[in-house]
Amino acid sequence: MDGLPPCFAALRTFTSSKLSLLVETPRAQHCVKHEPHGRDLGALRRWRGRARASPSRAGAALRMLRTNGPGGTPVSNGPAAVSERGRTEGRAALWRGRGCLPIRCRHEGRGEGAGRGWRSAAPPCLWRPPERGGGGGGRRKMAAAAAAALRAWFWNERFWLPHNVTWADLAGEAGPPGSGLQYPRAAHVLSAFPLALGIFAVRLLFERFIAKPCAINLGIQDSGPHRAQPNAILEKVFTSITKSPDGKRLEGLSKQLDWDVRKIQRWFRHRRNQDKPTTLTKFCESMWRFTFYLSIFFYGIRFLWTAPWFWDTRQCWYNYPFQPLTSRLYYYYILELAFYWSLMFSQFTDIKRKDFLIMFVHHLATIGLITFSYMNNMVRVGTLVLCLHDASDFLLEAAKLANYAKYQRLCDAFFMLFGVVFIVTRLGIYPFWILNTTLFESWELIGPYPSWWLFNGLLVTLQVLHVIWSYLIIRTASKALVRGKVSKDDRSDVESSSEEEDVTSNSTKGILSTSSNGSNRLNGHVAGSQWTGEE
Repeated sequence: MDGLPPCFAALRTFTSSKLSLLVETPRAQHCVKHEPHGRDLGALRRWRGRARASPSRAGAALRMLRTNGPGGTPVSNGPAAVSERGRTEGRAALWRGRGCLPIRCRHEGRGEGAGRGWRSAAPPCLWRPPERGGGGGGRRKMAAAAAAALRAWFWNERFWLPHNVTWADLAGEAGPPGSGLQYPRAAHVLSAFPLALGIFAVRLLFERFIAKPCAINLGIQDSGPHRAQPNAILEKVFTSITKSPDGKRLEGLSKQLDWDVRKIQRWFRHRRNQDKPTTLTKFCESMWRFTFYLSIFFYGIRFLWTAPWFWDTRQCWYNYPFQPLTSRLYYYYILELAFYWSLMFSQFTDIKRKDFLIMFVHHLATIGLITFSYMNNMVRVGTLVLCLHDASDFLLEAAKLANYAKYQRLCDAFFMLFGVVFIVTRLGIYPFWILNTTLFESWELIGPYPSWWLFNGLLVTLQVLHVIWSYLIIRTASKALVRGKVSKDDRSDVESSSEEEDVTSNSTKGILSTSSNGSNRLNGHVAGSQWTGEE
């Protein structure tokens, strides 16, 4: 073995102790013949799992190493050399018979002087065992290709952007080099999720340490509705059959229990109200929303007061979509988006109302509209829409707070002011200021394209909802003028005793009757049912 280089001597010693666990594999022979000294043993260890122990094959592999050099040249103490072509074909036939597959050799084409002074031309290919796993690599490639195709379809530039504009145009800096200005990017909206969790945590602290003490100082007690008298038969009907029995079932229960029908009605009413939140809980929720709506409205007014597009809406479309994103605009947009995400999270823990599904869809549509306008850089007109809708919401929450504190005149005043501001902003300013610029001025300056049609379609749908909600406000306000007080919320959480009993009042003033725990029956407003969340 004097003719073998040091790496072969080390390999022989290694394989003698480990039998053929490593030498048998084609990768091992490839490393022996082509890898530089010092890396062959490490490569053999990496391929150890593919080797099969067989002393006879180990001996054959060692005899081949003693006989032939890596390029086919016989060593000094070996037998006569076999031609390179014959040896290559023989190895190929051997490994092909074992079910192995050819792969290209990375040393192919080195020619003379390959392998640190060894005289050889590398074999044209290396034979390896077939991969296990039933074609898992192919499935991964197909899944990656499908995901790439889906991304390409969703982010189609011809849908999102005006003509002759690409995503690459919006990838760089929006200002001079080093200015730090950039355009809105889809990845920015991901920052709204941790911010939404932060807002939700701040809300819990606010309600615990600020809103609740304020409510207690105003005399709002943390006492729930009157609890129903324990009754196993009625409880079983309530939990298993129905929470609001009809007349026929009431008569049957009356005969079974020997109770008066009205007493059974009262029991079901008290049982339904038993799991409802207290007035203190509702006060804390409304105070949090009032605080946020008021704060974000004044922040938006302060920011937009110096914005050129606040005074001239055509500025929303000049040089669109190459409009830089300032830090104040970014914070305003992302904060609004995070707040509505927090409403989505908290809706499942907040007071359950009859319009739960409607408000869930409403919050989802609002989040979609904010996200959509941000990703295609319609943020300038988006800030106008957000500020316009924030103008009336804090007034509604103020009316609810006054109602929970039993300041009825203040409640009526806030509700009337809310109705005026809502109608002026949603039926006056919104269509003649916002829709005018998104439909007509943008058509004139940038022209329509697919996402333009979708954006304006959503804004027009929002205007239809404004008309419906304005009708409900006007109807409630008219009843208030006749009765002297605002009527109850149609989605009221706690039922009044007058709702299922025959006790009514024919007074011209609408007396707001109280529930059995003495709390006011007005939990909001008929119009307020539509604005618990923000458009």
